[in-house]
Amino acid sequence: MSADQKKYYTVERGHQILISLLKQHGIRKIVASPGTTNMTFVGSVMNDPFFEVYSSVDERSAAYIAVGMAEESGEAVVITCTGATASRNYMPGLTEAYYRKLPILAVTATQNENRIGHLIPQVLDRSTPPKDVCVLSEHVDVPQNANDEWDATIRLNRALLALNHHGGGPVHINLATGYSKDFSVKELPTARCIRRYMPYDKLPPLPKGRIGIAVGSHLPWSASLTDAVNSFCKAYGAVVFCEHGSNYSGPFRVYNAIVGQQLMYTKPLLLADVLIHIGEVSGYGKAGVDSLGEVWRVNEDGEIRDHYHKLSNVFEMKEEEFFLKYAAEAGDRTEQQENGKIWIEQCRAEYRELNDRIQDLPFSNLWIAWQTAHRLPKNSVLHLGILSSLRAWGLFEVTPSLCENGFANTGGFGIDGCMSSMIGGAIVRPDKLHFLVIGDLAFFYDMNVIGNRHIKNNVRILLVNNGKGTEFRNYSHPTSQFGEDADPFMAAAGHYGNKSPFLVRHMAEDLGFEYLHASGKDEYLKNVDRFLTAEKTEKPMIFEVFTTSEDESDALKLINTLKADTITKAKIELCSAIPHPLKRALKKIIN
Repeated sequence: MSADQKKYYTVERGHQILISLLKQHGIRKIVASPGTTNMTFVGSVMNDPFFEVYSSVDERSAAYIAVGMAEESGEAVVITCTGATASRNYMPGLTEAYYRKLPILAVTATQNENRIGHLIPQVLDRSTPPKDVCVLSEHVDVPQNANDEWDATIRLNRALLALNHHGGGPVHINLATGYSKDFSVKELPTARCIRRYMPYDKLPPLPKGRIGIAVGSHLPWSASLTDAVNSFCKAYGAVVFCEHGSNYSGPFRVYNAIVGQQLMYTKPLLLADVLIHIGEVSGYGKAGVDSLGEVWRVNEDGEIRDHYHKLSNVFEMKEEEFFLKYAAEAGDRTEQQENGKIWIEQCRAEYRELNDRIQDLPFSNLWIAWQTAHRLPKNSVLHLGILSSLRAWGLFEVTPSLCENGFANTGGFGIDGCMSSMIGGAIVRPDKLHFLVIGDLAFFYDMNVIGNRHIKNNVRILLVNNGKGTEFRNYSHPTSQFGEDADPFMAAAGHYGNKSPFLVRHMAEDLGFEYLHASGKDEYLKNVDRFLTAEKTEKPMIFEVFTTSEDESDALKLINTLKADTITKAKIELCSAIPHPLKRALKKIIN
C-alpha cells in the first residue's frame, strides 16, 4: 500500500473518542467479527499497534472467546460486530459474563436510531437489551456538533467506568456510524477521560493553584462536615462558592451570584484551576464559578454529573471523608494558602462593590430582596419559589448566623409544591420561623396547602403578585419577542383574580392568617417590620405585594448591567446587532 493509501484513524468523532478512552483505560484486547457497519471502528484499531485485535466469524463464539480472555487475563476485552442479527449472537456469552461479573465491552455498530422501524435492511432496535446481559447499555449517535461530542464523551466514559464499578460486568455500547471511508487522521485526538475513585483507592494529588468548591443545593450540614471543609480550605487556600440552598456557613464562604449574573464584564475571580463540585441541582443564581482546567465531583452516588462540561474525576465517597483525606495530605502549601486569602477577600470585595452600585430599583421582587434579605430574623429558615423569586433573592446574601438554612425545589425545578415543602418544614421545626417568597402562579398552583390544619404561627409567606408568570415577560426571556402577546398563553396572565386586592386577603383571613399588603415601596417599608418580627405572632402571616411585569423586567436589566468593561460590552452590542438568521448560519459554519 502506497503512503497516500495508508489507513490511520477514522474521521468519525464518536469512534475517535471511544478509541482514545480505550487507550487511556489500557484496554487492548479486541475480538472483531466481520461486517460493514463496524468497519470504521475495526479499520481504526487494527492499524494502531496499541491494540491486540483477534478475529472471530461467529459472534456467539466471539463473546465466549472474550469470556476466556477476561477470566484468564483479568483485563477488559472488547467485542465488536456489525448491524443486523450479529449482536443477537452475543447474548449467551454476555449472559455468562453478567453472572460472573466479567468486564466485556460489546461494541455493536449501528446506523442512526432514527432509522429504526422503517423497514431499512440491517437496522435493529437494541434500545432495550435483556436485563441480565449487561450492567449498562449506552447508545452513541454520530456527533454533528460540539454538544453531540460532549454527549458522546459522557456516555462512553460512563460505559467504560461501568466495566469495573461495584463488581463490574459486561457493558454494551451501540455505536452509530456514518460509514465514512476517510481514515486519514494520523494523530488521534485525546478525549477527556473521566476517572472514578472509591474510598479505598489512591487519590490523585491536587495542583498548587486556585481550588474552588462549588456547592449546589445541599441538605443542612453536620458540624463534622463543616469542620472537614474548613480544614480543607485552610490547607489549600480554597474558597467555597455558595447560594442560598448550599447551606454552608463557614468562614470560607463566598456568595457571588450577583457577580455571576453580570453580563457586561469579564469575571476572572470566578475561575478556579480545579473546581470541586458537591451538592445537587443549583438554583437560577448558581454559584457561578467555573474551572480553568478540571472539575472534581464528590458524591456517594458515584455518578457522572458533568454540570460544567469539564468533569475529570468522580469521588464515590462521603464528602466529609474526601475533605479530611485531602486536608491530611496537603503538605506545605504556604504560597497557595496566602493566595487563597487574597482571593477570598477579592471575591467579597467584588460582591460589595456591585451591591454598592445599586442606587435604586423599580418596585419588584428584586427590590424587595435587596431591601429584605439581610434583615431576616435570627433562628429562621428561607424557602424560595421557582423561578423569579429564586433568582431575585439568590442575588443577595442572607446572613448565615441569622437565617440558618435555605431551601428551594430545585430537584424537579417546577413551580408546584414550593409552598407545601415550606409548610412541611415548618411543621417538623415549630421552633423556627419559616419564610417563603413565592410568585402568584406558584402560590395559586399550591394554594390548597394553606388550608392545612397543621399550620402554626411560625409560617410567613411573602406573595409577589404581578398577575402572570412574569418570567416570560422579562427582557432577557425568549418569549419577550412576543411582547404583550405573550400574556394570554405563555405568561398565563389574568388568572386567579387578576391581581384582585380582595381574593388572597379573604382567603388568608378566613383560614386564620394575618394579612398584610403593599402596592409600592413606602407601603412595603411600612409593613415589612411586622412581617420580619422575630417574635412568634398569634397567627401565621401572608404578605401580598403587587408588582408589574414591566417593573420586574426593568429591575432585572439594571441588576444584570451594574458594571461593564469595554471589550465585553462591545462584544455584546455586536452580537445583538447581528440578525438571528445570520447568527444561526454562523453557528452552523462554526460547528
